[in-house]
Amino acid sequence: MVPETRYARSGNLHIAYQVTGEGPVDLVFVHGWISHIEHLWEEPSLARFLGRLASFSRLILLDKRGTGLSDPVPLDKLPTLEERMDDLRAVMDAAGSQHAALLGTSEAGALNLLFSATRPDRVAALILLNSYARLTWAEDYPYGIRPNAAEQLLEAIEMDWGKGVAFEALVASQSDNEPMRNWWARYQRQAASPGAAVTLLRRAFDTDARGVLSAIGVPTLILHKAGDPFTGPEHGRYLAERIPTARYVELAGVDHLFFAEDSERLVAEIREFLTGTRDASELDRILATVLFADIVGSTELAARMGDRRWHDVVQSYYGAVRAALARFRGTEIDSAGDGVFASFDGPARAIRCGRAVCEAVRSLGINVRVGVHTGECELIGAKIGGIAVHIGARVAALARRACPAGRSAGLGNSARSRGRGQGYNSRSGAPIRSRAYQGAGRSMR
Repeated sequence: MVPETRYARSGNLHIAYQVTGEGPVDLVFVHGWISHIEHLWEEPSLARFLGRLASFSRLILLDKRGTGLSDPVPLDKLPTLEERMDDLRAVMDAAGSQHAALLGTSEAGALNLLFSATRPDRVAALILLNSYARLTWAEDYPYGIRPNAAEQLLEAIEMDWGKGVAFEALVASQSDNEPMRNWWARYQRQAASPGAAVTLLRRAFDTDARGVLSAIGVPTLILHKAGDPFTGPEHGRYLAERIPTARYVELAGVDHLFFAEDSERLVAEIREFLTGTRDASELDRILATVLFADIVGSTELAARMGDRRWHDVVQSYYGAVRAALARFRGTEIDSAGDGVFASFDGPARAIRCGRAVCEAVRSLGINVRVGVHTGECELIGAKIGGIAVHIGARVAALARRACPAGRSAGLGNSARSRGRGQGYNSRSGAPIRSRAYQGAGRSMR
């Protein structure tokens, strides 16, 4: 659920902010460059990241003036670092936070560095993610962006703003993720105008906060992706070498934006740094075997049998499936139409259950297909989800053509376990990389 958006008064302007979570530490998340604190929650991976942060903190989000839901300002009045410090302080005051940890990404690094150096009484800790003290090249700072590259980027942003510009550069791991690309395009349009986006980035190119690094005395965590194509890890190492209290953690990955690639590791590092305990999110994930079963050709069968007879057949089918689940200690997770989704504590029982279902429904004059897959699943209340569940469903869809062995198994009526290798399969975008076996049974093709 999207937290309520509130407004803090900073001078004559209103700064949008949100508060979520009830943890013991206040954590102010300052997003880099542009932001829209309500649209952030519309991207599932980002909402999950923020939710994880709020599980152990009182998370405070804000939009800088001139962006997102905060008051708009003319381009020549977009905020300086000092004005952004005023806005940050106003939000903390409005949220009742006298002492908070700051989490800044990318362009927000300079603001957080300056605030930590000048107001250590308000800062409990500092966390910087894929961030920097200076973004552009200088003779004494060879890691930055060269002037010609900076101008080319500004021109591209102005020309293609709102169309998802720079998506591949910022979220390289998701270059083929069309829904996320569409979200990024909408996010651009809602967070800032083209002029504001260009002006804010040009301000970032002109900013140099290196002079305050040695003055920072709060506990500091520097997190940086090793393959960040926009701000390479040299930026993070530079910060860590010059902030006396800093600890540096370099993470595998190629994204500049932080939420789509191994975000669980990021949350684990942040949680441990702030609370002293490792991220407990692994408690929300389990290794499980999932089973999917449904009736082959159910639409045609229902039309041929008629409603009354089809209803009786489906009820008998459900009875057979549930009897097999009870026999082999499976747990029914969900059912709809003629589909059943169940979980097991191991693949052997799931496979035997699938075979039992195939045998039990013979007398009903129907064929069923069963998909089994073992993988790491996410606990969602009393249910489970995640990529392993999607793979199990895909395996079931392929069950009459191939039986992937090893971690996944597709079963048809009369399926037997022996077979011969037939190569590898990948379907529907899910990484089904299990060896396929052609079985001896008539339906296992």
